[in-house]
Amino acid sequence: MGEEVFCFPFEMATHRLILLHGWGADAEDLVPLGKFLIEKIDKNIELVSLRAPDEHPQGLGRQWYSLFPANWSEAKKAVNDLKVRLKKISTSQIPLEKTVLLGFSQGGAMAIATGASMPFAGLIGCSAYPHPDFIPPEISPDIFLTHGTNDSLVPIIASQELLNLFEKT
Repeated sequence: MGEEVFCFPFEMATHRLILLHGWGADAEDLVPLGKFLIEKIDKNIELVSLRAPDEHPQGLGRQWYSLFPANWSEAKKAVNDLKVRLKKISTSQIPLEKTVLLGFSQGGAMAIATGASMPFAGLIGCSAYPHPDFIPPEISPDIFLTHGTNDSLVPIIASQELLNLFEKT
């Protein structure tokens, strides 16, 4: 799958967990969380962690799109590019319908914006926020949102905004 992906294949895997890291991190950032989660679930799960395509402006880590200032046209392109990457990961053995997409912060925003219109088994947004033009589809995968109450970078109201958007559909 190339150097932009950390993959921990499991020969007998029937399901997959895909991780999307936050702004300024890299693909290995969420791997310990992913490993912890798959150890606790009674399924044969392959773990995949994707690397954001762009370098972080401060030279360390990666970003899915420019954030300070936010470039929402880049975000739209990043969502479309991520859809292509995710479709390539899907296999007949483990289709998207047996895959959960988990993202943190900017990766959470990407997971929700990208995955809401795809046939995932589920989406997990950790400290996620909605892109300004995001409109949830009428039918989407099951979604779990979680957010720390003392998050100084992405205020908890961002997850509430996401919840409100999905409750309207």
